Amino acid sequence: MNDDDSTADSWLKLDLQVCFALYSAQLAMSKVYRKLLKELGLTYPQYLVMLVLWERDRQSVSEIGERLFLDSATLTPLLKRLENAGLIGRQRSRPDERQVEVTLTATGRALRQKAEGVPEAVLCASHCRPEELVQLRDELHSLRQRLDNAPS
Repeated sequence: MNDDDSTADSWLKLDLQVCFALYSAQLAMSKVYRKLLKELGLTYPQYLVMLVLWERDRQSVSEIGERLFLDSATLTPLLKRLENAGLIGRQRSRPDERQVEVTLTATGRALRQKAEGVPEAVLCASHCRPEELVQLRDELHSLRQRLDNAPS
């Protein structure tokens, strides 16, 4: 920061806000993903659910929610849309009927192959080297963890 930026009220400048840098970068990233995911018939939140299930099929709604930092009230309508699209199935768990298990359908499993080009296309759109994006990702994970652990 220069001398003009050292005053207390300068911290209220939009371009100095970390939250705005994250927000505006997310808007740009969403625009890239929207175009790529349209070809797959997925929204970005649906894509995230599919990524979780492609890593490990048959998970409870609560496990998916924990992984994505989403509560069941947000996740349930999203899962219903994926089920209506024929990509997942939902059923009550036999050992614990309070739990709902989510599994991929054959169509959902097949969609994985179509999605394999998405990360590379995002890398190309970013004009970053792979190691730059890895470093940024790791720093953002660290920031999220510190914010999650901050006193309320």
